[in-house]
Amino acid sequence: MDKQAGGPGAVLERESEPDSAELIVGRDAELARLFRAVDSISAAGPGSAAGSCPAAGSCPAAGPVPAEPVLVLVGEVGTGKSTLLDSAARRAEARGARVLSADGSESESSLAFSALHQLLRPVRAEVDGLPERQRTAIHDAFGVGPATTAPDLMLIGVAVLSLLSALGDEGPVLVVLDDAQWCDRASLDALSFAARRLRGERVTMLIGARVGDPLPGFDRRVPTLVLGPLDNAAAGRLLDRRPRPPTGRARTQILDQAGGNPLALAELARAAAGHGATAAPPTAGVPSAGSPDASPLSTGSPSAGPLPLTDRLERIFAARLDGLPAATTRALLLLAAMDGVDSAIAAPAGLPHADADAWPPAERAGLVRRTGRDVRFRHPLVRSAVYHAASSDARRAAHLALAGMLRDEPDRRAWHLAAASSHPDAAVSAELERTAGRARRRGGYAAAAKALQRAAELAPRRAESARLLVEAAATAVFTGDIGWVEELAAAARARTDDASLLASAAVQTGRLAALTVRHTVVFSRLADTAERLTLSRPAVALDLLAVAAVVRFYSGEDAQRLRVQALLRRLPENASHAWLRAWVRAVSDPFDDRAELVSRLPRLAAEAERRPDRLITFAIMAWLLDETPRAVRAVDEALSGWEPRGPLPEGLGGAVAWAYVEQGKWDQAREFCARTTAVGSTAGLDHAVACAASADATVLAFQGDTSAARERAADALALIDPLESRSVSVRARRALGAAAAAEGAYETAYHHLRMVFTADGAPVHYHSSYPALADLAAAAVRAGRREEAAAIVERCARTLGDNASPRLRALISRARGLLADAGNAEPYYRAALADPVLEHWPFERAQTLLDLAEWLRRRRRVAEARAPLTEALEIFRRLGARPWVERARAESRAAGLDVTDSAPDALAGLSPQQRQIIGLAARGLTNREIGERLFLSPRTVGSHLYRSFPKLGITARSQLRDLIEGPHPAGGHRE
Repeated sequence: MDKQAGGPGAVLERESEPDSAELIVGRDAELARLFRAVDSISAAGPGSAAGSCPAAGSCPAAGPVPAEPVLVLVGEVGTGKSTLLDSAARRAEARGARVLSADGSESESSLAFSALHQLLRPVRAEVDGLPERQRTAIHDAFGVGPATTAPDLMLIGVAVLSLLSALGDEGPVLVVLDDAQWCDRASLDALSFAARRLRGERVTMLIGARVGDPLPGFDRRVPTLVLGPLDNAAAGRLLDRRPRPPTGRARTQILDQAGGNPLALAELARAAAGHGATAAPPTAGVPSAGSPDASPLSTGSPSAGPLPLTDRLERIFAARLDGLPAATTRALLLLAAMDGVDSAIAAPAGLPHADADAWPPAERAGLVRRTGRDVRFRHPLVRSAVYHAASSDARRAAHLALAGMLRDEPDRRAWHLAAASSHPDAAVSAELERTAGRARRRGGYAAAAKALQRAAELAPRRAESARLLVEAAATAVFTGDIGWVEELAAAARARTDDASLLASAAVQTGRLAALTVRHTVVFSRLADTAERLTLSRPAVALDLLAVAAVVRFYSGEDAQRLRVQALLRRLPENASHAWLRAWVRAVSDPFDDRAELVSRLPRLAAEAERRPDRLITFAIMAWLLDETPRAVRAVDEALSGWEPRGPLPEGLGGAVAWAYVEQGKWDQAREFCARTTAVGSTAGLDHAVACAASADATVLAFQGDTSAARERAADALALIDPLESRSVSVRARRALGAAAAAEGAYETAYHHLRMVFTADGAPVHYHSSYPALADLAAAAVRAGRREEAAAIVERCARTLGDNASPRLRALISRARGLLADAGNAEPYYRAALADPVLEHWPFERAQTLLDLAEWLRRRRRVAEARAPLTEALEIFRRLGARPWVERARAESRAAGLDVTDSAPDALAGLSPQQRQIIGLAARGLTNREIGERLFLSPRTVGSHLYRSFPKLGITARSQLRDLIEGPHPAGGHRE
């Protein structure tokens, strides 16, 4: 049974008359799914008052939240995406939801944050109510702030999430983004960031896009609903609802040519009615094919074959222009040359050369709809047909007219001037370059790169064109679109033989490529280019080699190490190159003459002082050399006065997370992983996301959230090829081994940790495998694999030799103690604990203390076991390593210690994320501030607090500090 609008099913077929009925045919299942999505947020009233919660302001809103918070609707042109979305929006509004909507525009796609601006215009007051940093970020993105520094794109995403969450607290919210394939990249990045964090919010996001057009950020994990063609029965019903239903051969031809496309069915039927095709065969009394008056329905030429659907429909729409007054045609072309924001600016003043009398003929032809002074095309294809039906001279004239009208909008004016340019124009090229600069300052890297690319096309001189293309490539790097970057670099190479420019293009491409998963291909390209430039441009060759070394680290391929070393030897020694040479050595082989590299660190640290970017680089080198305390100090110093604002992770930036993991700063490690995941996912950089996932999985395993740890490790392994990305593969396996050990599944733990080494016992990765030696030994003892593990430990010890760091020597000693005969273990444990510097790896130290205590107690040296047990338990408690806390407590009780729960154990019933939130709340951070740190919405933070308070036995936020730190001493105070 067919349904009217509002029921299930959905293809909207609009007649040319504005008041015609909207009929829905053939989409029952699709519309039902959309309705379920909007109904799940609209079923309840506003959220509960904050005062009813134990923690004021932290309660989740009453009522359900969407089970499917984001849904992408894809289909070919004319399949009814907009109609379905409109119907869902009307239903949501009828049920009390607030609807925010935006439509992508092809001409607006090069204007940064234009779609987001359109979406948020109705809630400008709520934007102004955001916390200052978030409000400023949004204003800077929209070009209404000072934009004195590069915007924090992550903060813009958090601001969007906070805004939607706050709106959701007031009532259900539906976000509708149609024609998303034409939305600007910066808006898609911000919205996809928020979309991935909407679970638990009373917000649903519906996205409409053309099939086959990838949407950055809305990846394969986002639920997708595909609109296919209507079946024959539904297509026939749609034709039957026409005022003059086609019959006979005309009907058969329409059904055949439309191929189930609803818009094609409607428009071909309209064209057939206009040509009298319902009364006569298509070949009778109609112009021949190729005649100026011929239409696709009136050619009657089987040899001509069917036209491509889009071309055919554009011809049908364009045919409606015939006979329109010249003023109407001019007005339509001006409207077609505009974008959405142009329209908002122009509507109050009126289009040039277009008065009110121009529009009624276009309305009668079914081309536009008018609401007051607002004039819109009835379908994007109408706009396309109008624009492309005009001559190139007419289109240029339209853009020039609009440029004259938009003198106070320099970015839009520049693009209209560019569209009006049919030959190189230095002035317009310069305008576009200035537009790119403004877009870049707002964080619109895709918009900036597009402007630079067009500026290059309009630059009269080839050298200038090449310079702009290289700058475009360097800017496009920050979109994560490696294909586009390579295209721009190739265009630059075709325009110049300037070695400096070409080298710069190669470096820019390489830096992005290093963050992808194509390590073998990328390394070869970088090394080959570096080799060609060794003699002519050694500084550039060293730059390329520095990036190649990062790829070598990720891949772990030993042949790449040999090539890096060979190229480095060919490059001349130069004092100004000392920094990069040290980087290349540390990254590609940190245990080759480690002592000499470590001796350079003080000088490198001095050079990096007060240069945050250099400090981060120094920290990575220090971490690679197992100088983790220095690494963490450098990171903390860098971040104390500077926050990474680039939209992409730096090469080897995951080292920062691992340094925090090793020093027991697990909350900071997870914050860093969250940022990297958010940025990398948006940019499509799977390797960066996988690196963060492996570190996150390790912390979760240590904290005892083994299910989440396995999920994150699986995420990491799914994103990479283990032979291409040995570093990630090894660390993910180590996380899986830690999770299994936390559960006492030592056979499983050994299985995962054994995969960190090759069949003959060599490390799979020259840096990431070695720290697993002690854990491998611990699992092997309990799994009955002592002999095999001992062989691996000794082989690695021989390989490292004198280059082993104090940390690795301690881990090897612990492994030997675990694997030694019962009477010979103590010296190894004592050696592993001897160096005071090892306190900077607290989890590893506590594990060794626990191993020693267990050995001592088994030797009936109970009194001696108590001191290491007490220290180990205190460390495990401080870290929140719950499985090891339980193991240490059981051992302590067996040693006769009176083990009582201390305050931190009150957190044991919480998830790691809840403990993280509780810890930040105890330090006085608000929900919004916590959300900014952890990339969560304030409502999600509040929901976690609301669920945590009963578990903690508290009723007020003010009680958190005492819970975490212990009560105040009588009459005392805290510093």
